[in-house]
Amino acid sequence: MPRTALAQLNGFNIKGDQGLKAGSQAPPGIYYGAPFYWYGTDTIKNQDGRTFSTTGDLNMFLGGPLVNVVTTKKMLGGTYGFMAVVPLANVRIELPRLDNDPSPGISDLYVQPFNLGWHTNRADVLAGYGFFAPTGRYTAGADDNTGLGMWGHEVFAGTTVFFDEKKAWHAATTGALEFHSGKQESEAEVGSLLTLEGGFGRDFLMGAARVGLAYYAQWKLTDDTLTGLPALIFQGKNRVAGLGPEVSIPIATKQTVYGFLTARYQWEMGARTTTQGDALTVLLVLPLKPIKVNP
Repeated sequence: MPRTALAQLNGFNIKGDQGLKAGSQAPPGIYYGAPFYWYGTDTIKNQDGRTFSTTGDLNMFLGGPLVNVVTTKKMLGGTYGFMAVVPLANVRIELPRLDNDPSPGISDLYVQPFNLGWHTNRADVLAGYGFFAPTGRYTAGADDNTGLGMWGHEVFAGTTVFFDEKKAWHAATTGALEFHSGKQESEAEVGSLLTLEGGFGRDFLMGAARVGLAYYAQWKLTDDTLTGLPALIFQGKNRVAGLGPEVSIPIATKQTVYGFLTARYQWEMGARTTTQGDALTVLLVLPLKPIKVNP
């Protein structure tokens, strides 16, 4: 008989939400964003990388408003910034399941109270801290959860390295360590996670446009605690990686830039004890004040 397949417990980090220039902070200003993330799969891999035989598929959508503020203030020699995201989800995101949930709702709030950016002639450096608050709908064992029912914390650092004086060619990597509290209404706890994201690419139009190859890789560093939740089919620490193209273009006239549109599509590989599929990320960013440029 067909059965619903469950992989490991999910953390908060959206794999592939960063790519080219992941280690760079935006110039000072106020930016509004509209991120959209789609993840699709019909495959679950076991501990050995073999496909688990099951039926069904998963199509997960995430999106919501984003505000990113980069100030002119300095802290430890770096430029101070902060960010907040209120995501919406359409699917039961606690466990990767091959069945869709039709009732969307607010997911868990992400707040980055500080990030610091440093800039040199040949490299940018970015570091900071963020937390996830359990604002999404959650009941232990329910089929319509849009949140994870727990608090999360992440510390991150990364760099973008430039290979020429004009900073046209670049490579970037950012690493994030994620830790979690216990889940509401149970003693279950998600293991800590390490996520690497970045890419290699080239800028055009004085940095307003770029193309390249973006990647991500994620590992579960400690085991999940499953008390109060159904036993998972596969035990062990999950991992997965993704790779694919990224394109970013300006929304502009000859003298004014009104925003930027970025899209990346990544195929997963090397999955263990989790799903393996494809991911599409689209991000529209609009500065509060349009940017005037010299034609």
